[in-house]
Amino acid sequence: MFEYVVDNDLLNNLSQQAKINPRLRQHYNLHKSHAEPCQKILNAIEPLSYIRPHRHFTDPKSEFFLAIRGEFALILFDEEGAISRVHRFSSKMLADFLAAEIQNDVWHTVISLESDSVLLEVKSGPFDANQPKDFALWAPEENSGNSKDYASFLRSTCFKKMNSIV
Repeated sequence: MFEYVVDNDLLNNLSQQAKINPRLRQHYNLHKSHAEPCQKILNAIEPLSYIRPHRHFTDPKSEFFLAIRGEFALILFDEEGAISRVHRFSSKMLADFLAAEIQNDVWHTVISLESDSVLLEVKSGPFDANQPKDFALWAPEENSGNSKDYASFLRSTCFKKMNSIV
């Protein structure tokens, strides 16, 4: 009848796994294999998780985000790493938008604004692990010495920019 069902049990389990994961996020593939032409991923992200700013230029594929539960900030950067835009997106429809598609050449990251937040990511497949994201050289690597400071800077700047435009 169904290939899969996304229900509260799945979202709750995914959020619980994210809370105990050292990266403070956990994904769940809704596609059966990396060879499929459409990659659908649930991603539970906790507020202190750091996703290094990146783009998908080398493997040019756009990325679609839909807030399934909770609230997020989508941060866009210019080529030098300055924050150019901050958009709040939420399943609650109290934000700028519910979903967004990011083109492959746009530097971006996502920050969770509340615990138990889950988003759906959709990308063209197939997924090739040998064609990784293009990480921003101006942003620290995950778990590097200054990644926590940079993540804190992003969060504080994000809240200031959101409060000035919301």
